[in-house]
Amino acid sequence: MSKITLGNESLVGSLTPSNKKSYKLTNKIQEGKTPLYSVAFNFIDARYFTCFVSAGGNGINLYNCLEDGSISLLYAFADEDKEEEFNTASWACGVEGNPFVVAGGEKGIIRVIDVNNEKIHKSLVGHGDLVNEIRTQPLKPQLVLSASKDESVRLWNVETGICILIFAGTGGHRNEVISVDFHPSDKHRFVSCGMDTTIKIWSMKEFWTYVEKSFTWKDDPSKFPTKFVELPVFTASVHTDFVDCNRWVGDFILSKSDEILLWEPILKENSPGEGTSDVLLRYPIPNCNLWFIKFSCDLSLNYLSIGNEEGKIYVWDLKSCPPVLVTVLSHNQSKSVIRQTAMSTDGNTILAASEDGTIWRWDAINKEQAVTVEAQPPPILHQYRRREGKSQLKQVRGSGITVIWYSAHNNSSSNRFQLVFDSPPFDMASFDYRDDMPMPGVVGTMDGMQQKQQDVSIWF
Repeated sequence: MSKITLGNESLVGSLTPSNKKSYKLTNKIQEGKTPLYSVAFNFIDARYFTCFVSAGGNGINLYNCLEDGSISLLYAFADEDKEEEFNTASWACGVEGNPFVVAGGEKGIIRVIDVNNEKIHKSLVGHGDLVNEIRTQPLKPQLVLSASKDESVRLWNVETGICILIFAGTGGHRNEVISVDFHPSDKHRFVSCGMDTTIKIWSMKEFWTYVEKSFTWKDDPSKFPTKFVELPVFTASVHTDFVDCNRWVGDFILSKSDEILLWEPILKENSPGEGTSDVLLRYPIPNCNLWFIKFSCDLSLNYLSIGNEEGKIYVWDLKSCPPVLVTVLSHNQSKSVIRQTAMSTDGNTILAASEDGTIWRWDAINKEQAVTVEAQPPPILHQYRRREGKSQLKQVRGSGITVIWYSAHNNSSSNRFQLVFDSPPFDMASFDYRDDMPMPGVVGTMDGMQQKQQDVSIWF
């Protein structure tokens, strides 16, 4: 267990907004009344940077954010197990570059959805309990990590459906794992956190041959020699309660409990598991004491956004030291818990997934251009470090999931996902992705597809 560095005070951000950047509410989508637990932009493939996925209930929905503030529905997926409740969804891609969406939830089964071919590519079975989060390796986007209530983290190859490594055991988490994140530049490292209040850094370097073997394995995936990894390289306790979200910022880590901390793990050479934790910056979040409220950052790590129990969104400047609160976003109709936010690559669009089934879209009034897309720690920290040195509709059934595919063109091209960007804007006033899911053009139940009038209205 690491020790927290003493003798230096971490800097706490002020809750007085600087208003250095302003946002306006441009749209909202009501996806029924089932809570939404996940929303995520595609940071994996530059062709689809404006696309995002939402997860909640037994539904996974894909959208495109249009420049005029409207939102276009691309795909809707409904698991045939009505008791499934998806907690997380992440973008990935196959070895040929085809986009995947990887989702998991209460049943512990991870669905790999091939977006171009409108089908389930793989169903990954192995976890003994629900899946809290899935994250994709940005340097090798066929690899994903899954964090589970079964106290383990698993590394999967979504192309082949193989479980490569299982991180659990002697030095693993002692309660459910809630969040994971790959290091942005070191393909061998990732960080995990959970209900046991600890944050752990793991290394896959010693086991990388298993990763390589997973791409060439020709036998049944269940026969793959999955390796157990029991010892992390570093364990920290910088929080005193659950830790439900963590992200790398270069070699620094952002982690959230009742507040968000930016800290530096200082590993002790030649002594695995030992080291110190240097807490640098603190980002207070009022009315954010519930667990499973997750923050997001833009691709360049300029900003951080997080919702709270009152339906508000706090936007922090990650390049400032001490921390600077950019703005607080609120609306008189947004009163429900915001479980997760998603920032676009440039930070000019913020999405919020709410417990009342609503997705809120906020856009910057004075849009900024992203300077870089490299994940770098805030430059100020190099000075602050305390140590030297419309329209076709079809329904597809199979693989335990129902797929509703909405595309812009009627052709047989495998690149339908790209063509869908030409579809007209589609704003949904009431969209329920389960049995009574209304869809553009044809509305009815998933099984009967009985015709009835669609309820569509405009809010703003």
